[in-house]
Amino acid sequence: MSDIWKPSVTVAAVIERDGHFLLVEEETSEGIRFNQPAGHLDPSESLEQAVVREAMEETAHEFTPTDLVGIYMSRYVSARTGQDITYLSFTFCGKVGARHDQPLDVGILRAVWMSYDELVACQDRHRSPSVLQRVDDFLAGKRMPLSYLITHSSVYDVAKEAISG
Repeated sequence: MSDIWKPSVTVAAVIERDGHFLLVEEETSEGIRFNQPAGHLDPSESLEQAVVREAMEETAHEFTPTDLVGIYMSRYVSARTGQDITYLSFTFCGKVGARHDQPLDVGILRAVWMSYDELVACQDRHRSPSVLQRVDDFLAGKRMPLSYLITHSSVYDVAKEAISG
């Protein structure tokens, strides 16, 4: 076993429409919480592909990332289990598309549109402090072009190797 420490890589989507933000209400080990559509990067996918997939799985909405809002690193220690995890999260903004008639991911209770004031009012139920930070950064106009993200073709070769192997 390796002694090299590795953070968990995640993606999140800040999705805004008409002054409201698309969030998910989800079951967590700490109870029911609000979060952006978010999740872990899977093998053989780019960060952009991951955020599109997570948005669809958790909200049933199409999402097209246009910019990177920020890269956030945070540490989470579960009050219930004592589990200690560091997350490196890439947060995107973009365009929301059609809503599909499909079940939401396991643990997601509902997708909900909230105003900024509603989001601030329920801070005690946010999955992490990053939920409001991401929206604040989005509203402050923080953006990086997606061209800053480079996914080497070797990432996709993992899937090819698994199929042929």
